[in-house]
Parts: sequence; structure tokens; C-alpha cells
Amino acid sequence: MRRSARRGGGIGDAWRMTGRAGAGRMTGMHDRGRKDVPDMTVTPIDLFAHPLHLRQGGGIHPEKRATDCGEDGWQLTALHARTDADVRADHWEVHPEADEVISCLIGKIRLYLRAEHSGQEEEIRLTAGTAAIVPRGRWHRIELDIPSNILAVTLPRGSRLEKRAGA
Repeated sequence: MRRSARRGGGIGDAWRMTGRAGAGRMTGMHDRGRKDVPDMTVTPIDLFAHPLHLRQGGGIHPEKRATDCGEDGWQLTALHARTDADVRADHWEVHPEADEVISCLIGKIRLYLRAEHSGQEEEIRLTAGTAAIVPRGRWHRIELDIPSNILAVTLPRGSRLEKRAGA
């Protein structure tokens, strides 16, 4: 958020994050002093250490790396991957409850979709600033061309991993 450059403040200086802890909603000057809108401290979150859980009611909370796949809500995960082991390239993954967007922020990756009928894997190459949407229920995996930063968003409930044959 950009703050006003004028001395003495301005509309930009009046903006702050408020709401339930972790919910983070933006409000302006008209909310100052309202008892139903508590102030909230906004701190940076290391996305490479803590996925964000986007809950059904609108709250957003950092989570531990291990995800409880039984929870409601979406998960945003950022990953700095140096090797194929960092992206579990030796496993297939599936999300039965929702599509997944996989984005290459920095680097070059290959997204593989397991063949549904033909026996051929589908390969999608992603470079910095590109993304692909993996349809719900479609087995997929990632391999790196070079170390990469990856962002993924999905509904993790019911997700499964399966060891890749021959890996």
C-alpha cells in the first residue's frame, strides 16, 4: 500500500489493516474509533516458510508447513526449489476437491500431467511469470530445469501423493 507523501498525512496515512487477528481487512478514516473494528498489527509473513490458509469466512492465516488436508479453505504455498527433491518430482499429486494453479515466479519448471487414457504424460513448460491450471482430480508433478520460485494455490482437502513408478 502506498502512503501519502505529503507532510501531516493524508488519506493514504489513514488506511490501516483491521479486523479479526489474521483476517486483515482494509479500512479508511471512517472506521477510526469504531468499537466493532479492532486494530490489528500487520507484520510480514515469510511465504517460503508458512503457507497461507484462506478460510471460508474470509480469514487468512499463516500455517505450519504440514497441512491438515481436512480443513476448509484454500491454501497458498510459495516454494523456493533448488532440486527436484524440493518439489517431490518422484511423486504424483492429486487434489480431488478443486483445481490448482501452479505459477513459476522465477526460473523454469516442467509441469507433468499424468495420462488419463493414452499412457503419455502431458508436459507443460512454465517460465518466470507464467502459470497453469491443473484440473481437479488430475494427477500431476513438477520437475525443475533450473532453481525456481513456485507459487501454488489449491483447496488441499483430500489431496494425495503417490510414488511414481520407476522413480
